[in-house]
Amino acid sequence: MSPAPGSGPDVWRLPNPNDVNDGTVTIITAPAGGATSVFGSDMARVLDDQSNIRVLPVLGKGPVRNVSDILFLKSIDMGAVAADVPEFYRLQYGIPDITSQLRYVARLYYNEVHVIARSSIRSIFDLNGKRVIAPTDVGFYSARVIFNRLGMTASFDYSTDDAKSIQKLVDGEADAYIVSTGKVFQLARNIRNDNRALHLVAIPYDRRLQDLYLPTTLSSEEYPNLLGSGETIETVAIGMLLVSYNWPENTERYRKVARFVDAFFANYDEFMKPPRHPKWKESSIVAAVPGWKRFKAADEWLVARNMAPRPHVADVQQRQFEDFVRQSGGQVSNDPAERSALFRQFLQWRQQHGGPPAPTR
Repeated sequence: MSPAPGSGPDVWRLPNPNDVNDGTVTIITAPAGGATSVFGSDMARVLDDQSNIRVLPVLGKGPVRNVSDILFLKSIDMGAVAADVPEFYRLQYGIPDITSQLRYVARLYYNEVHVIARSSIRSIFDLNGKRVIAPTDVGFYSARVIFNRLGMTASFDYSTDDAKSIQKLVDGEADAYIVSTGKVFQLARNIRNDNRALHLVAIPYDRRLQDLYLPTTLSSEEYPNLLGSGETIETVAIGMLLVSYNWPENTERYRKVARFVDAFFANYDEFMKPPRHPKWKESSIVAAVPGWKRFKAADEWLVARNMAPRPHVADVQQRQFEDFVRQSGGQVSNDPAERSALFRQFLQWRQQHGGPPAPTR
């Protein structure tokens, strides 16, 4: 709504209904409070204008159910989906390639996988056959994929909500709680753990995870209640993607998403500035995501500006890891404990040589 020309500053007119519908795109995110919902709000604040684009964020359940909402809800244009959800759909639903019906627009940020367990659990491998709480849209999808890839099984409780999950873990009704979310995860940081009965458990960067996940760490600075002073553990991270249905090019829905892509990509640098969510610095509009195809209008936008897709960061990091091993004269062991120790040395080496790869546009 805006002031009507020539009618004084206090007289407003309604917008044209056709313009409102033509320019509005809906993006389904996740429950309020997490990074995904904030990203939706950031896109609305940066991209909304009076004539072309209006972004309407919709609070959803999360990455698993966002896929079905993108596929089946007539009112949803795009949504936030984790890059490992297609493998979860294959394992859990028996759908071999859900990505054939989807296209990604950009990588938004990374979710870090958090494993909170009783002190008797020292590694994720100790959870084989144990009781694990992992809510469907918060951690079950990543837990299911990771456990399957590592040849592990567990008794999963995926229906208990976050708050009750923590309480069940405290009460001894489960051995671990697994969540895939952007750090710092405040619910975990706020756990009262005075007796140190709980702690964060490492996920080594096992070779069976490397084509899908990235190596990362969780530290005592981020979670002083769950790690000892100065302690850092390794875990893995997965990309959160902005995803659309694979609309045919001659449809109005395709044109709406294409219009959004043009505005989003043209204003991408604005998301790097305060006060936008700090995890925008992990985003990329050019990153190639293994197993996914890019939305055609997004691909054309990049090609027209000579912005070639860049390798998956995991590929870059893997090459760095191999370079480190070669320079140190060693070999990459298949033993998880030895590989874990070597990877910790690699992280220290990488910090001394300029840190991790810079976020890419």
